[in-house]
Amino acid sequence: MTTAPASFDERYRAVEARDARFDGQFIMAVRTTGIYCRPSCPARTPKRANVTFYATSAAAHEAGYRACKRCLPEAVPGSPQWNLRWDTVGRAMRLIADGAVERDGVQALASRLGYSPRHLTRLLTVELGAGPLALARSQRAHTARMLLTDTDLSVADVAFSSGFGSVRQCNDTIREVFAMTPTELRARRRGPGPVPGAIDLVLPVREPFDASGVFRWMAARAVAGMEAATTSAFSRTLALPGGPAWFELRADPGKGGESPGRVRLRARVTELADLGSLVTRVRRLFDLDADPQAVDSALSRHPLLAPLVAGTPGIRVPGAADPHEMLIRAMIGQQVSVASARTVLTRLVGALGRPVEAPEGEPHLLFPTMEAIADRGHEVLRGPAARIRAVTQAAGVLADGSLALGVADDGAEQRAALLTRPGIGPWTADYVRMRILGDPDVFLPGDSALRAGAKSAGLPVDRKPLSEWSMRTAPWRSYLTAHLWRAASGDRDDARRRAHD
Repeated sequence: MTTAPASFDERYRAVEARDARFDGQFIMAVRTTGIYCRPSCPARTPKRANVTFYATSAAAHEAGYRACKRCLPEAVPGSPQWNLRWDTVGRAMRLIADGAVERDGVQALASRLGYSPRHLTRLLTVELGAGPLALARSQRAHTARMLLTDTDLSVADVAFSSGFGSVRQCNDTIREVFAMTPTELRARRRGPGPVPGAIDLVLPVREPFDASGVFRWMAARAVAGMEAATTSAFSRTLALPGGPAWFELRADPGKGGESPGRVRLRARVTELADLGSLVTRVRRLFDLDADPQAVDSALSRHPLLAPLVAGTPGIRVPGAADPHEMLIRAMIGQQVSVASARTVLTRLVGALGRPVEAPEGEPHLLFPTMEAIADRGHEVLRGPAARIRAVTQAAGVLADGSLALGVADDGAEQRAALLTRPGIGPWTADYVRMRILGDPDVFLPGDSALRAGAKSAGLPVDRKPLSEWSMRTAPWRSYLTAHLWRAASGDRDDARRRAHD
């Protein structure tokens, strides 16, 4: 596995090797220069005696270091460990990345996690070297850097889009973190300048990245009017705290068709302050912060899985753009085909979704609110009365807050809460956990497509022996699930041929 090295010696060897696999997983700070770098920084490797390692860039900021101008350590995918950790620290990091501190403050963040602000700050500082305010500040600095280099937004718009309370606060933070003014940082961007007025961002992604596979997944499930997808792009509308938004994510083939370790995001938002949250949701939706080399290495140790991994390196497990929407989609999709579920959802969105502004020819309907589904879902949905009632009741408890569902839920508690609801069985609860929480270790032995894929791969087909066999691949069973789904689909033969070309 390529999980972050724990010891000083392991980390220093990664730095000596300029191993890009660990970018975003730890930070190297150099006492003699006062800067911090990503592990793959091309600068000369500093002496061991001058190096200190930190878990996050925020911890390096707090210790008085500034970001390296050469390697820009913020311009990397996020750490994959937050999808592996279900403790308070992991849940806090997911909420901070989603903008919880900017929207609600540290008090609300701590309350949501069941701690006092003081206790949460102490817990994060001991574990990560920085408290929630410093971690959120680091997140704002990263967003500001991205907007300065990838858009022509004014510095004032960049400041408020990144979550800063004032332009001065943004300027001071940029100078402190990057040792440059916003204007100087913008001048360092490479390549052609952005299209005037557009929000068009470069999002880094760890390689290998099965871009065509995840876009095909989205295309098969795209709800007309709300989503559109091809083999290289996906767009949709989305309700954010500040109002409706639209985005398009597309593959960036790079030179000669080679994947350059990035994708491009084009977006429109009602409130610029929502932009950071939108980027976080897109990264989660496309699993951009995964550690594919760790996953591929672990799965390919098993001879029966090695051909699947070779055929589809860097497979991703799609997440969810909105937790409430994901539950409704999962409930409608249980026990029916993907095509049938898409038909039902398209009817639901067409009847109850609110129209919003979007680029011409692009999706223009929002997913219906939970209130609308609770009140009028029975008028639109078709099928057994018990199933319709289960969906509308689920929407009702989500609308009134008696069922909480979010990206930082405790996985076991979320599953238990869902299983108390009528119409939600183990498959739906586990599928939702996989998609909303990004849990990398979910397996769905009752899924018929998964069992078909298991049969084609030579694995056990019956539920109990298949579930027992899957334990060999923990903690990556969600990725095993994705491979078996792929094995059951019509494009597996194509993937195998590519592996042997």
